[in-house]
Amino acid sequence: MYVDSHCHLSFPELAARIDDIRVAMAESRVGRALCICTTLEGFPAVHALATRYDNFWASAGVHPDSEGVREPSVADLFALAALPRVVAIGETGLDYYRLNGRSVDEMVWQRERFRVHIRAARASALPLVVHTRSASQDTLSILRDEGAAGAGGVFHCFTETEDVARAALDLGFYISFSGILTFRNAAELRDVARFVPLDRCLIETDSPYLAPMPHRGRTNNPSYVALVAEQLAHLKQCPVQAVAEATSINFERLFRRVNEPLTGAS
Repeated sequence: MYVDSHCHLSFPELAARIDDIRVAMAESRVGRALCICTTLEGFPAVHALATRYDNFWASAGVHPDSEGVREPSVADLFALAALPRVVAIGETGLDYYRLNGRSVDEMVWQRERFRVHIRAARASALPLVVHTRSASQDTLSILRDEGAAGAGGVFHCFTETEDVARAALDLGFYISFSGILTFRNAAELRDVARFVPLDRCLIETDSPYLAPMPHRGRTNNPSYVALVAEQLAHLKQCPVQAVAEATSINFERLFRRVNEPLTGAS
C-alpha cells in the first residue's frame, strides 16, 4: 500500500469529492494520507478529515505564502499539536518565488514565522513539513540556527539541487517527491531522486496541484501517488513494491503519532 505524505483534501477542489477520492485511493492501493494545514483559519476543516477517517492525519501550520491571515504563535501551534491525529507542524518554510515587488530583505516576516514553527516543533516533539522555493539557503540557515535537527521533518515537493538535498539529509530530514518527478522537463530532479537513499524518501501528490503524467493539467488527488512511486522505482531500478514498502516505513518512522488509534473513525 502507498502513502500520500502531503495533500490538501480540505481545499474546495477536493473537499466535496472525498467519498469518490477515497474509492479511487483504495483502487490504486493508496492506504493513507496526511492532510496538510496552510492557515490557522483552515485548521478545523483539516482536522475534521483526520478525526473522521482512520487513514487520514493532519498537520498544523501556516504556509509561507499565506498573507492576511492569523499569525501563529508558538503557543498556538503547541496547542494544536496536542490534539488527536495531529502528527506534524507545517506546512512552513520560505518562498521567495513571488515577492510581488518586495525584496528578500523585506520578507523578514516570513522568516520569523518559520522560526515560530521550528520552535513549536521542538517544543511539541513533532516533525516539520518544510516548503522551500527560491529560498533554499535561507531555509537551511534558519533550520540550523534554530536547532531543527532535533525535531526532524521533511522537505516536501522537493525541487532543489542535489547539494540542497545533501544538506537536508545531513540535518536528518527526509525528502519527498511529487508528480513533478514525472514531468518531461524534470531531468535534474530525477537525478536528485537517484541520489537520495530510498530509506530517506517519501512520496506525495501535493493535490489538488501537480498531477503526475499522464494526468498533468488535471486536478490531482491522492490516488495518483502510485504514479510517483512507479517513477521513483524506475529511477531506483527496483520493484515498485520496494518503493511502496520503504516510503510507508519512512512515513511511520517520521510521523510517529500515526500509530496512535482513533476510536469511532470511518
